[in-house]
Amino acid sequence: MPLTLNVGISKKVGLPDFGSVGATCNVSVELDAALLSREPDAFQQHVRRAYAACSQAVNDELARQTAPGASGPPGNASPTPAVATNGNGNGTAGSTQAKPASNVAGHAQHTNGNGNSNGSHGVSQKQMGYISQLARQIRGLGVRKLDSLTGTMFGKPLAGLSSLDASALIDQLKAIKDGNVSLDAALNGAPS
Repeated sequence: MPLTLNVGISKKVGLPDFGSVGATCNVSVELDAALLSREPDAFQQHVRRAYAACSQAVNDELARQTAPGASGPPGNASPTPAVATNGNGNGTAGSTQAKPASNVAGHAQHTNGNGNSNGSHGVSQKQMGYISQLARQIRGLGVRKLDSLTGTMFGKPLAGLSSLDASALIDQLKAIKDGNVSLDAALNGAPS
């Protein structure tokens, strides 16, 4: 009896002015169902390979989309992006399934609808409030250490951040809060 393994990964990165670009990859592979009971290590190897292929495809697509001068997909190399400019940055990326290749399923670019995406705007009150909320939830992070973190990350104090900088800081604070990055490593500029 065949077993269908479905693996997917979706990733989104921030752009200036609350914009973002995302990529999603889903793969389906048919395997022998006996792998689960007779060769669980071989099954796990198939899962890891499918996941790695998806992850690489998503990372490649995001790198292409965020590269300087990137204006969209060249030719027919990948699907046409779904673009959402609904005024609040919310939207969804399209997705399709590949079998068993690791093709990027889709990507979407979101903007905040103001037509300005150079990241020159200062940190918003909403961002500042969320940064403060996250900082309070991280043990050992106070106002002085928060300024030290922004100095390490951006070479400027919290008050001098752009909205794009604030978005990156929020991502870093979430990673620290979730335990994916240590506070000490972030304060010392270690890559995350």
